[in-house]
Amino acid sequence: MSFELFVALRYLFARRKQAFISLISLISMIGVTVGVMALVIALALMTGLQGQLRDKILSSQAHIYVWKTGGISDYRPEVAKLMKVPGVVGAAPTVFGKALITAGSSQEFISLKAIDPALEPTVTAIKAAMVLGSLDALAHEDENALPPILIGQDLAKQLDVAVGETVTLVTPQGTLSPMGMIPRTRRARVAGIYNLGLYEYDSTMGFVSLPFGERLAGKDTVDLIQLRVADIFDAPKIADQIPMLLGKAYVAQDWTDLNQSLFSALGLEKMAISITIGLIVIVAALNIVASLILLVMEKSRDIAILKTMGTAPRRVMTIFMLQGLIIGVTGTVVGGLGGWVLCEVLTKYRLIKIPADVYQVSYVPFIVLPLDFTVVIVSAIVICFIATIYPSRQAASLDPVQALRFE
Repeated sequence: MSFELFVALRYLFARRKQAFISLISLISMIGVTVGVMALVIALALMTGLQGQLRDKILSSQAHIYVWKTGGISDYRPEVAKLMKVPGVVGAAPTVFGKALITAGSSQEFISLKAIDPALEPTVTAIKAAMVLGSLDALAHEDENALPPILIGQDLAKQLDVAVGETVTLVTPQGTLSPMGMIPRTRRARVAGIYNLGLYEYDSTMGFVSLPFGERLAGKDTVDLIQLRVADIFDAPKIADQIPMLLGKAYVAQDWTDLNQSLFSALGLEKMAISITIGLIVIVAALNIVASLILLVMEKSRDIAILKTMGTAPRRVMTIFMLQGLIIGVTGTVVGGLGGWVLCEVLTKYRLIKIPADVYQVSYVPFIVLPLDFTVVIVSAIVICFIATIYPSRQAASLDPVQALRFE
């Protein structure tokens, strides 16, 4: 053990006449611990919420949407062409529309999505999300029976309908008459109920077959082609490459553009929370400054004796820096590990429940990213180190004559 570390540990743990100084050092360590723990938990909270929302959204919608100037009359050649784009692992056509769905006295506005049931599972998780019924019901549409529709679990509760029951769809596209535009009304049979885990989709989205959707919307072409990519973070790059590879007639938009406002808001919240809670660590560092200044005042005689015995000012400065670092590093390590363990427990047992209709997810996962954890630990130690500089320099510049004059 070096001389500086030996003296620093002795000053830190030895009994003192001034117990108040020891109490301040303990409070400083606890302050660093609480600050680091709170910062780790806050970052894990925002990371988990952002990741949960991203996963839910990307399991419910495609990674890239591709339009073509002039429309897409035959989607099969377009799907085959887009599947050849590097990074694309799934492609499916769709037609979007709006409708009023009624069942008995209940009615709700919904978004209709017409799909190809054979291709849709390659871009979204609708097949795995089926709770009752089957996605294959859309592939076997009988001309003599009502066309099938798949609705979300929350929408089924709002309408109080079950599989096999009949609903009525009213769409804005209608028939022009002397009385004006008459909305188009179609009856449909609930063929399945799904649960994608995202309230926005489970309460406002209905899936129908592609031919039925085209009839409802009054179209003979599909709106766009949905794509799924192997790596979601490559979606912006792939979307930019599609017009260059296939021609300027193609327009592509990825999931980051469609959800930019949401994830930008989450990123700003994460930054704001980090700065706010980081002030706790700074306050704890100020406590370290106070405790070291008081310790220098208490140990002025010892410092003078060390200097008269030939101890260099730099070594005296190192002694008090080490003491402050011991307080800071101990508090940082304990706080970091405590925050990480608490995040694991909260995530494993799903202890934090939130309203799904407000936040789109039912519970908050706490995900500790290695980069975030490292930044918090390193930043806390650096702040604590900076806090030791002033009192350590004061100790190093102490005049032995003045300190021993009245001894």
